Amino acid sequence: MNETDRQHSFSAFSETELRELFESTDYVAEDDIVTTVLLALRLDKPLLIEGEPGSGKTELGKVLATGFDTELIRLQCYEGLTAENTLYEWNYTKQLLSIQAGEQGVAEELESTSDVETIDVHEDGSEDTDENGDEPSTVFSEEYLLERPLLRAVSAEHPPPPVLLIDEIDRADEEFEALLLEVLSDMQVTIPELGTVRATVPPIVIITSNRTRGLSDALKRRCLYLHVEPPSYEKERAIVRQKVPELDGAVATEVCAMTQRLREEPFLKQPGVAETLDWARAVAELRQDGDGPLSLSTVENTLGCLLKEVEDIQRVDDSLLSALLESASDARAEG
Repeated sequence: MNETDRQHSFSAFSETELRELFESTDYVAEDDIVTTVLLALRLDKPLLIEGEPGSGKTELGKVLATGFDTELIRLQCYEGLTAENTLYEWNYTKQLLSIQAGEQGVAEELESTSDVETIDVHEDGSEDTDENGDEPSTVFSEEYLLERPLLRAVSAEHPPPPVLLIDEIDRADEEFEALLLEVLSDMQVTIPELGTVRATVPPIVIITSNRTRGLSDALKRRCLYLHVEPPSYEKERAIVRQKVPELDGAVATEVCAMTQRLREEPFLKQPGVAETLDWARAVAELRQDGDGPLSLSTVENTLGCLLKEVEDIQRVDDSLLSALLESASDARAEG
């Protein structure tokens, strides 16, 4: 892919095609999501997505990889993430074995002939060219390089471009953001021993953040920005209907109504869409009695699919359970 192709690879990609891609992967996308993702593709810009956990940020990266039938390269961020974890490492074991094998080869040669040539080995592992003009060998070549996610993402040689998902960047230290700037600005990685690896097929970059800390202005300037709100009742019901088709429609309505009602409570950890889907699948698995209303016992016994803190579960007392069932009944009546 030449420079012109790189800049215009998504220039003709239409909003209709993007909506079809989302529909084919059962991803319910509102207009602002469709527009922002389309712009990120056309402008060849990284997309920074912020929002509450469970709002579908990570899923967006996955559906783009699935929809474009390309590789998903995921970098899960955490405190203490280092350059070695994200860019590349040298395969020290293979280097050591190679050096040892070379030493053994020299020893065998010494035994077989007295006319031995001297080959100087430098500190970086390279050797001087021999009298026959052969290229010097080195243990700092691509053969000994272990690619990590960022290097792998810029090393793609053929379209379609991979999707680079840098997940929960707010969990990583601020130093990691500085390391990302070269990659995001120039789509390249510098390896001192080998030079600069520049992307010929730039990846589609999706960066997610749960907003546990503020991100740097330098990072934000390099990205388009999208804030994903918690799903509305209508959107969440549409997601459940698409993702859990085995669940009766009226029961799906009850599940979503009760989840929305639960989010009004000051829980330590609010249930996200992922938890709603887990609960919907659990209810579908347990129920074999058609489209009847959810029972109190079913709701009470499956709360662990939605709430993941013991304090939150203990907060669901008889009064709140009654309120949940009332919400479910009202939603079922409204259809």
